[in-house]
Amino acid sequence: MSKAKAKAKQAKGRLKESAGSAMDNRKMQAEGSSERIAGMSEEMPAKAGDKTKRAKGGH
Repeated sequence: MSKAKAKAKQAKGRLKESAGSAMDNRKMQAEGSSERIAGMSEEMPAKAGDKTKRAKGGH
């Protein structure tokens, strides 16, 4: 997954989490939190790939 898609997933999760909090809906909060964390874990390989490219001299 690309870094942009992972960031979008994190943002969607944050919004869902906030909406769940505002509506006092614990299930929605948990789903948002789960989605946000999934986005963070999907972003990690993309970040590592970027660092590897920079270390090898590529941009």
